[in-house]
Amino acid sequence: MIDRIVLVGFMCSGKSTVGPLLAGRLGWDFIDFDESIERDANQSIAEIFRIHGESHFRDLEADLTERLDGVRCAVLAPGGGWVSQPELVELLRPGSLIVWLRVRPETVLARNRGQPDVLRPLLAVDRPLETVRSILAERTPLYRRADRVVDTDDREPAAIADRIAGMLDR
Repeated sequence: MIDRIVLVGFMCSGKSTVGPLLAGRLGWDFIDFDESIERDANQSIAEIFRIHGESHFRDLEADLTERLDGVRCAVLAPGGGWVSQPELVELLRPGSLIVWLRVRPETVLARNRGQPDVLRPLLAVDRPLETVRSILAERTPLYRRADRVVDTDDREPAAIADRIAGMLDR
């Protein structure tokens, strides 16, 4: 029985946008990992990375994942790099439908330009497209471990949420 959906994917793939829509359609809770970590740490993700480093952030993700293991009737949206700790994916796999929201690198940059108030340290580089392509190439084998894949390029968030909700009916 599937009673939890975990949305995985690169930054700007739509996890934080599609997640609440999907949760609303299902009458479930929505939990955004980045928001939860920021609230718990009383720091922004960018500050956590800058002050404590990525490994500390990954530890915070792991702690949150362990706390959420028993949560049911929820849509979870971990950060884009969460899959780099496969043991966390496997911890949540029982009872979950894991859906990869796949996005092209060009779409990542276009969506990021549409969010000027969101600081994304991985994109604050001289050649962001090459950086996105490189990171996506590293993570794609991990994202492919998802149960289902939904392409999000050129699709409305509501249509993506409907498609994923329909997967539970099958």
